[in-house]
Amino acid sequence: MSDTAGNGAVLVVGGGISGLTAALEAAEVGNDVFIIDKNPYFGGRVAQLNQYFPKLCPPTCGLEINFKRIKDNRKVRTYTMTTVKSVSGGPGNFEVTLETAPRYVNSNCTACGDCSDACTDEIDNAFNFGMDKCKAIYLPHEMAFPRRFVLDKDACSEECLSAIKGACKYDAVDTEMQPKVFTINVASIVWATGWDPYDYKKLDNLKPESSSAIITNMMMERMASDNGPTGGKIIRPGDGKEPESFAFVQCAGSRDENHLEHCSYICCMATFKHMTYIRERYPEAKIYVFYIDLRTPGKYEHFREKLMSDENAEFIKGKVADIIAEDDGGVTVVAENAVTGVKMKQKVDMCVLATGMQPALGEAGKALGVAMDGNGFVVSEPEKGMIAAGCAKSAVDVYTSGQSSTAAALKAIQIGR
Repeated sequence: MSDTAGNGAVLVVGGGISGLTAALEAAEVGNDVFIIDKNPYFGGRVAQLNQYFPKLCPPTCGLEINFKRIKDNRKVRTYTMTTVKSVSGGPGNFEVTLETAPRYVNSNCTACGDCSDACTDEIDNAFNFGMDKCKAIYLPHEMAFPRRFVLDKDACSEECLSAIKGACKYDAVDTEMQPKVFTINVASIVWATGWDPYDYKKLDNLKPESSSAIITNMMMERMASDNGPTGGKIIRPGDGKEPESFAFVQCAGSRDENHLEHCSYICCMATFKHMTYIRERYPEAKIYVFYIDLRTPGKYEHFREKLMSDENAEFIKGKVADIIAEDDGGVTVVAENAVTGVKMKQKVDMCVLATGMQPALGEAGKALGVAMDGNGFVVSEPEKGMIAAGCAKSAVDVYTSGQSSTAAALKAIQIGR
């Protein structure tokens, strides 16, 4: 099967804020655009945030308007649960083979939720980083686009599948759905594949699995979100305690030759943002930030200055060597103060690891002939019809991703003309 479009068509790989921006910029000047995402929804990492810079907006601010623009633009064709299998040809005349995984829910779905009510099997909620459970047939999140349920068929018993199908009034559940392979012809490809949080379980010295009091920065985002696993409450996983003290461990895996060699750029700003989440809920909580150095470029300096003047916050220049689980559910953070040379131990109720940004495309990109730097970020090659955008290109914030994606679209639409 093949899908055709007009001359100058653009394929955007990745449907996060970068991919959406690139797709819309290209389509709104008249180019046909295909946009794909491996997830069952568009929105990427931004959809998982509680707030994002520069205005500390909720994700609805940026995503809802983009979703509406996508739906209203006949030049854009959207494909979720879809990945690139092969790329042949060259600039102006690429033939790309795509594969869409079975969703087991067809376009008849109205997202009424009857199927989920009937479902008896549960899975870890990936959107909330496994901090809670969801039904095996689920709407990925409340703002999901497309607004259609998805079924994890392998997690369901035959009895559960039968109940799900019986509950659907619209014949939307199709458990026989098969993968769909098809080809498209495009002039250029924008790689907007985004980032994944670095796997904190690889940080052996920090013993992240030793205590439920140790979470990551993205887990904090979900916890602080009203639609998150705790309904916006920042509480200690496991026992639900309201923490009276917090430790932030910066560069958890970043700037480390054993993990991620690059600086992930956003981690310091994310920690300062998380301090505002804590202050909204716990005005008197003690906060300890362990850092190598603090990087808050340009317009964020004032934001940093305000939070560093917090009388209940202490900033310790020193790399954390160990985190020790305590019997009362808290942890003790062990570090050497690089200024005084004193080894210190600080007991806290909750510890947040500022894990870095790992390029999501990874080895799959190399197999497709995508150029990458030593850290796994995509290198733009406009002369070859391949352009990188957003966090696929480098570790950046949402605002900079938007600028990068607009530039990528401008380059993409000039290829093949």
